Amino acid sequence: MSRTNFDQLLQAGCHFGHLKRKWNPAMAPYIFMERNGIHIIDLNKTVAKIDEAAEALKNLAKSGKKILFVATKKQTKDIIADKAGSVNMPYVTERWAGGTLTNFPTIRKAVKKMTNIDKLMADGTFSNLSKREILQINRQRAKLEKNLGSIADLTRLPSALFVVDVMKERIAVHEAKRLGIPVFGIVDTNSDPRDIDFIIPANDDAKDSVEVILSAVCAAIAEGLEERKAEKADEKAAAEQTEEAAEGKRRSRRARKDEAPVEEEVAPVEEEAAPVEEEAAPAKEDAPAAE
Repeated sequence: MSRTNFDQLLQAGCHFGHLKRKWNPAMAPYIFMERNGIHIIDLNKTVAKIDEAAEALKNLAKSGKKILFVATKKQTKDIIADKAGSVNMPYVTERWAGGTLTNFPTIRKAVKKMTNIDKLMADGTFSNLSKREILQINRQRAKLEKNLGSIADLTRLPSALFVVDVMKERIAVHEAKRLGIPVFGIVDTNSDPRDIDFIIPANDDAKDSVEVILSAVCAAIAEGLEERKAEKADEKAAAEQTEEAAEGKRRSRRARKDEAPVEEEVAPVEEEAAPVEEEAAPAKEDAPAAE
C-alpha cells in the first residue's frame, strides 16, 4: 500500500516544477511535460519514490539509527521542526554550520560549551559575575541554542541525511557524500539529483508539498521506531522466560537433592579376636619307678 497517492500530491502542488529555462537536464526522467513554460513533475514516479525512501527510512529507524533533517528555508522551518521532532530525530532549520558533519568533534565541543553554561546557570555561579558578563554569556548561549539546539543530543554522526532543497543545502549534501552518509532529498526540476541516493522528485518550495512528503516519511519512521520497541519488548520477555525456566530447573534440582533419603552411616563391625589357645604346659616326666 502506497504511503501517498496521486491525488493527494496533486492537491498539495507537488507537481509544479521550475521554469523551463532553469531546469537541470539530469531531472528529465522525472518530468512529465511542460505547460506555460513550467515543467510538470511526473507524480506517478513521485509516489513510487516516496514509498522507496519511506521504506529505507523505516528500516534505519528500526535499527536504532538517527536521521538528520535539514531545511533552512523560511517556509519549511516549522514543518521540519514539527515532523522531525515528533519522531525524536535531530534537525537543522537555521544556517548550516560548515563542518557540522566533516568536523563533528568541534560541533560536539560547542554543544558541550552550551551544556556547561546551563550548569553554571543552575548552580548559582552566575551570581558572582557582573551584569555585563552575564549578558555576554546569555547572548552566547542564545546563539549556540539557535544553531545547535536541535542537534545537541546527536552524540554521533547521523546514519542518513534528509534534505528538503538539495540545491540550497548543497554544503550539507557535499559533507554527507564525503563521509559516505546516504542522502534522501526532495529534488525540484532545477536541482542536480546525481548526488542524492534516494530522490523524491517534487516541488521543494511549496509548504503543502513539503508537508505531505514529510508526513509520509515521518510516519514510516514512527512505524520503524514502534517495531523496534516491540522487538525489544519481545526480546525482554523471551529473556525473562528463559531466566524463569532456568531458575525453575535450578529449584527443581535443589528440591530433588533435599528430598533424597540420607543413607545412615553404618559403623564398621569389629571382628572378634580369635581366642588365643593357651600353650599347654609341658607334662612332667614320670619319676623313675623304684626298683
